[in-house]
Amino acid sequence: MLWVKAFHLIAVICWFAALFYLPRLFVYHASSEDSISKERFKVMERKLYRGIMTPSAIATLVLGIWLVSYNPSYYMSSGWFHAKLTLVFFLFGYHHACGRLLKKFALDQNTRSHVFYRWFNEVPVIILIAVVILVIVRPF
Repeated sequence: MLWVKAFHLIAVICWFAALFYLPRLFVYHASSEDSISKERFKVMERKLYRGIMTPSAIATLVLGIWLVSYNPSYYMSSGWFHAKLTLVFFLFGYHHACGRLLKKFALDQNTRSHVFYRWFNEVPVIILIAVVILVIVRPF
């Protein structure tokens, strides 16, 4: 179980690194004005989303399910776990929203400013703080 937990944590860290970085790329992409920069950001965003973010999200999910399988009755009866699952659900929604925004940037159809993406970039930070507190403190 400790190996599964270690790899789950590694996957979570990789996923969050990408969740923090992709919206930051959106900030810079939305601010860029020359075509060379815009094309470079498109490549960076696509590679990050497809090569790191999505595989890390899948690994996080698979390893998380594996961890729950060791003691499902405990996890399913814990309030903190249900709250964590709710936040993870929203995190997958955020992941999907990043994918939709990536497609808009790829088609040069972005209509939002860099300020929007600066605020959008804060969402995974808030979720991370809540999830870590739920998992470590287990307040309920």
